[in-house]
Amino acid sequence: MKIEILGTGCPKCNKTKRFVEQAVEQAGVDADIVKVEDMDGILAYGVLITPAVVVDGEVKIVGRVPKVDEIIEWITK
Repeated sequence: MKIEILGTGCPKCNKTKRFVEQAVEQAGVDADIVKVEDMDGILAYGVLITPAVVVDGEVKIVGRVPKVDEIIEWITK
């Protein structure tokens, strides 16, 4: 599984990355977590507001920090 955190490094983006790492650990799934900070990479997903989370190529959330429980739902289905 590949999880991408889209964001330029703002505090909300960094918090999102921490929450994704916590969710992966709690769920016990094997995932590559990648931080995408360049605008071309972010815009490639059609995302204009960060933070955003992409799981296996599917944009799951845009413009807010997800809760750990939400992330666990996305990565365990």
